Amino acid sequence: GRVTAVSTRCSVMSLRRVLLWTLLFCSITLLTAAAATVIPDPVPVALGVVSLTGLVLMWRHVSLRLKAKNRTLWGLLNQFLALRLVTWLGKRQRAKLEKDTLDIQQVQEETLLRRLRQNGNTLYGRQYGFSSIKDSGEFRRRHPVTVYDHYRESVERVAAGEENVLTKEKPLILAMTSGTSGSSNMLLSTKDTSTDFFLQGVRVCVDAMRKAFPSSVSLQRTLKLFYSPTVRHSEGGIPIRPNSSTPSSSKHLLYLYTTPAPAFQVLNEKDALYLHLLFALKDRHVGTIEANFCSTVFYAFRALEERWEELVNDIECGRLSTSLELDGGVRLALEKLLEPDPSRAAELRSQFSDGFQGVALRVWPHLHLVLTVDSGSNQIYGELLRQHYCKDLPFYSPFYAATEGLIGVNLWPLQESRRYLLCPRSMFCEFLPEESLDSEEINTLLMHQVEEGKNYELVITNAAGLYRYRIGDIIKVVGFHNQCPVVEFLYRRGQMLSVRGEKVTEALFLGALKKAVALWPGAKLLDYCCAESGILGDSSGGAQPHYQVFLELKGIRNLTEEQRYKLDCCLQADSAVYRSFRIKGSIGPMRVQLVSQGAFEELKGHMTSSNISSSNTFKMQRVIRRKEYADFLLGKTVS
Repeated sequence: GRVTAVSTRCSVMSLRRVLLWTLLFCSITLLTAAAATVIPDPVPVALGVVSLTGLVLMWRHVSLRLKAKNRTLWGLLNQFLALRLVTWLGKRQRAKLEKDTLDIQQVQEETLLRRLRQNGNTLYGRQYGFSSIKDSGEFRRRHPVTVYDHYRESVERVAAGEENVLTKEKPLILAMTSGTSGSSNMLLSTKDTSTDFFLQGVRVCVDAMRKAFPSSVSLQRTLKLFYSPTVRHSEGGIPIRPNSSTPSSSKHLLYLYTTPAPAFQVLNEKDALYLHLLFALKDRHVGTIEANFCSTVFYAFRALEERWEELVNDIECGRLSTSLELDGGVRLALEKLLEPDPSRAAELRSQFSDGFQGVALRVWPHLHLVLTVDSGSNQIYGELLRQHYCKDLPFYSPFYAATEGLIGVNLWPLQESRRYLLCPRSMFCEFLPEESLDSEEINTLLMHQVEEGKNYELVITNAAGLYRYRIGDIIKVVGFHNQCPVVEFLYRRGQMLSVRGEKVTEALFLGALKKAVALWPGAKLLDYCCAESGILGDSSGGAQPHYQVFLELKGIRNLTEEQRYKLDCCLQADSAVYRSFRIKGSIGPMRVQLVSQGAFEELKGHMTSSNISSSNTFKMQRVIRRKEYADFLLGKTVS
C-alpha cells in the first residue's frame, strides 16, 4: 500500500512538473513575442505580466483539482478548459433565466410566437395559419388540444423523406418514446431541441451543481453509464433511435469519462456494462457517477456485486475476460490500455470481501456525487442506492425532460424533494386541471394562471412540431420562483390503476406497498409492477376485476396469505375510493406474487428488445398494459 501511494504521488508530481514547464514555456514565448513587436515598451511588459499571471492562476486551478493518475497532459488541459467554459456559460445562462422568471407571461408569448413564425410556412403551419397568429389567445382558439394520433400521419410522411411537413428544419433523428404509458411512439427531434437542452438545461444545472457541490467541479473523471443504442433508418434515411445522449453524440466529451472510446463500439449491453465497471474500478479517483436514470446505476451495482471477482482478476492480470464477446479489433485496442495492477486488485478484493454496504465510497474514496434522475418511476432505485450501495453519497436529479424536450431544471440540488423550475423559453406550456382530465370541454391555464398546491396535466408546444400536445405527465405546482412555477412530477396518466374508475396513482400505490413491506419481517423491496386483471384473461385467477402485483423481494422467499393481504389493507387505508369498491365487492382482493431474483432485469431486456429503446431512456412500467409482459412475469413467479 505504501509503495502504491508513493508511486501515485510520484506520477502525479511528474505530471504536474510537465504541466508546469509547459505553462512556463508558453509564458516565456508570449513574453518574447510581445517584446519583439513595435508596440511601445510598457505595453509588452504589461501583456507579459497579465499572461504570466493568467497562466499561474490556471496552473493553480489545475494543481488543486488534479487528483487522478494516468491522465495525459492534453486530456487534463481539455478538461480544465471545458470546465472553465461551461462554468462561465452556466453563470450567464442562470442570469438570463432569473431575468426571464420576472415576466413569465411575456417570455411565454415570445417563446410561442418564435415557434409559430419558425414553422409558419410548413404544411402544418399553413393549415392552421401560424403566420397570422398574433398572440397565445388566438393560437388557443384556432388550434385544438392534441394527442399523438393527431400527428401520426404527418410523422410517417416525414419518415418517408418529405420535408417541410411539421418543422422547417429537417429532424436530426426520429426519436422513440420510452413507452412507459403504452406503445412507443415516434417523434421528431430537431437541432433546436438539442440546443435548448444544452443552453437552458445543461448549462443551468452545471451552475447549480457547482454551487451545491463545489468539489464535483474537478479534474476527476466520471463513470458515465450510457450505451450505444441500436439504430435503424427510416425510408427517408433519417436515423431512428431514442432521444438521449449516446457515445456517438458525445465523442468530443469522451476524455471526461473513465470508459475508453473503443468500449463504446460494444453493442451488447451486458459486455458494455462490464467494460464500464472494469475501467472505472481501475481509477480509484473517480469523482462522479452519471446516468440518465437511477435504474441504470442500480443495475450496474447489482452487476458489480455479481461479477466483482472476475473484474478484479482482470485488473490484477491486465487482461480482458474471455467471457466477453468482443470484436477482435476492439479487444486488442482495449487490452493495450490495460496493465497488470496487483496493488489496486488487492485493495478492491479487500473492499468487496467486506460486503457491498456503502461500497461506492469504499472503492472510490474521492467520489463526490451521483448525477441521475431519481424521481417518478426511478424513485425506488434511488432509495435502494442511498440505503445500500451509495450510502452517504449525495444525489442530484438535474432535469425534468422527456422525448418531447426539456421541461424543467432542478435549481435546488440539496433539497430532498425533487422540484423543477419550468424552463420558460424551452416550451410554451399550458395546464389542464387534474379534475378536468376526462372532460369533453378542455380549458387550459397558462403559466401565470396556475395555483400553488394544484395538480395539472402538462400540454406543450415544442420546437419539434408538437402543438398543444398532451404529454400525459401529471405535475403538482409546489411554489413559484419569482413568477415561474416550480413543479413536482406526480405520475403518468397511463400509469394509473383503474379497474372500476378508482384511479390509483403510481405514488399512491408505492406508498401503500412500502407500508406493507415494512410489515413483512426481513423483507426488502427491490422492484415491482402491477397489471389490471383484464389483460391477463383466464390466468388472472379471480372473478372480480383486481390488481395482479409482481414483487421482487430480498430477505424472504415466501409470504403467507395473511402477509399478502396486508398490501390490500394498506391501499384501502390510503385510498377511500379503493376501499369503497372493495367493501362493495366491485373490486376483488389483490393477487400478490413473488418473482425470482433478477426477473425485472430480464423483463427490462425483453422490453427494450421489443422496440427501438435502450437502457439510456428505459423507465420501468409500474402498470404494465401488454399481456406478453404480464405472462413473462407469471413465468418467473416463485411464490
